[in-house]
Amino acid sequence: MGLQSWYDQHLMPRLVGYACSQGQIMKRRSGLVPLATGDVFELGCGGGLNQQFYDTNAVTSFSGIDPHGMMLDEARSQARAKGWEVDIREGRGEEIPFTSGSFDTVVCTFTLCTVEDPARVMSEMRRILKPGGRLLFLEHGRAPDAEVVKWQERIEPTWKRLAGGCHLTRPIGSALRGSGFEVEPLGQGYLPKSPRFAGWNEWGIARKAGV
Repeated sequence: MGLQSWYDQHLMPRLVGYACSQGQIMKRRSGLVPLATGDVFELGCGGGLNQQFYDTNAVTSFSGIDPHGMMLDEARSQARAKGWEVDIREGRGEEIPFTSGSFDTVVCTFTLCTVEDPARVMSEMRRILKPGGRLLFLEHGRAPDAEVVKWQERIEPTWKRLAGGCHLTRPIGSALRGSGFEVEPLGQGYLPKSPRFAGWNEWGIARKAGV
């Protein structure tokens, strides 16, 4: 196993988990995740960072996937402790291993930046939603300011190697709209106390367009 492979498998998931559990990020999670209801699916659920914010009484069952198998045990134990029916598997968003129209809510937080094929992942999330279901998203991505984007583009090649393939320049709301979602923005802005090149966030609710 080469150094990069060892880093990606053993060290990188823990470093990313630490970075994604900082105070301001958790504050934004706390405002979005409690909106989840019914049968819930979470993309990138490893580590269980969102588990503390779910409304136990509003959630019927909890399912999820994450490509890092070593991080799933914590998510499973936290979900089961709530008394839910739990189905958490190792997997990737490009091929979500659940049937179409299975979930009332899909939750996606700080995950679309790392997937290999974001358009396919968004299509998969749309597929597994029930008619009238909701995608709750909280993501970082391409900033609206040209000067910040210049820095994002310069830093991104090195950033991806260090942060598990994380892209700094991917659009968020516009990409969801282009993938067949109607988007209800709940907020956007730079994360306080974070470098602006990595700090642009957008969050909201997306529903299947035309349903």
